[in-house]
Amino acid sequence: MKLLQLYNVGINYKKADTYTRGLFSISKENQIALLKEAKKRGIEALFVLSTCNRTEIMGFAHNPYELISLLVKYCKGDVETFSKVASIYKGEEAHLHLFQTAVGLNSQILGDHEIIGQLKTAFNQAKDYDLINTYLDRLFSTVLQASKEIKSSTYFSTGTTSVAFAAIQYLQKNIPDCSHKKMVIYGLGEMGKKTCQYLLQEQYDVCLINRSLHKAEEFQKQFPALAISDEKTLISTIQNSDILIVATGSDLPTIRAEHIDFDKKLVILDLSIPENVAPELKHYPNIELINVDMLSKVTDENLENRKQSIPFVEETIQKYQNEFSRWLYERQLSPTINNFKQSLLEIKEKEIHFLSQKYDDFNREYADILSDRMIQKMMAQLVQYLKNEQAVKNDPFFANNKNET
Repeated sequence: MKLLQLYNVGINYKKADTYTRGLFSISKENQIALLKEAKKRGIEALFVLSTCNRTEIMGFAHNPYELISLLVKYCKGDVETFSKVASIYKGEEAHLHLFQTAVGLNSQILGDHEIIGQLKTAFNQAKDYDLINTYLDRLFSTVLQASKEIKSSTYFSTGTTSVAFAAIQYLQKNIPDCSHKKMVIYGLGEMGKKTCQYLLQEQYDVCLINRSLHKAEEFQKQFPALAISDEKTLISTIQNSDILIVATGSDLPTIRAEHIDFDKKLVILDLSIPENVAPELKHYPNIELINVDMLSKVTDENLENRKQSIPFVEETIQKYQNEFSRWLYERQLSPTINNFKQSLLEIKEKEIHFLSQKYDDFNREYADILSDRMIQKMMAQLVQYLKNEQAVKNDPFFANNKNET
């Protein structure tokens, strides 16, 4: 990994609106193409994450532009637009960013519990293309441990912690007599599935439309109360509904003016990035169009509990980040330690040979045992000393009082 640095480059909701995030969204097919090209370019380790809130690439490169050029090649955005809204992290900052993202601290809905699953998918996808090395594997394993401890020890991931759940809460809070409305969900990706599940748990009247009718039928086996239809009836089904939830995940709008009866009121929730509902529909008086950014503002009574958990979340991240830094430090020292041990063994052999030549009654077997025990203890002392040195460097007290110490 000489001359290479770990970088995280990407955009997220903090600087980029839904339209801009849509430009840099990378489809599943393009993610795979990106990984294949990264492999051809000789990049050793890299994974790509593209969700409704962010698109990021994390991997090793000589400079961040190597990763940026890959990202913009497989989406509709360009470098100039990217540079205006991008975030770039390097080394330990990249570590911290990954920890914060995985636990939901960086999420548009604080405490988002779906992001860790999305990260696992991105990581395993890169693994399938042999783009995860020992470094990233250990880092991600440590991130998962931190996420698990935070979820088991706090309320940080309770309540409204996903866009799908926020959509349900929006309907319940803003649509009178919501439970008696006819609802249509268009699309059966992860977002569509979760939204379906939430609605059916609340016993709403739901009809699912999906491009693959077979896939919808398989999903219906888990939820017999769910009505399904195919795309041939899309227009008539939408025009007979009160609420349309779009989760199609297309690069182009899947709901356009020809699908809508403008004489009837219709609430549309667009859960897709890029947006899959034609933007001009929001100008019609009978249409209420809600996108992901608007849904992210939905709050509930658990938000305060999640905010109160932030100090513990940050402490836990710091603990596991330090643990990874220790592993990395020891891994970097390993060649030096092994070389030093080898030098000691060579010195031992030379001295034992010298003494065996000089003294007739010299006991080589005992000398071997004694020397090996001494080398073992010396190496243990050296490793412990180096660990303590690293611990001192990481200690906030020493870091903040360098001049005094």
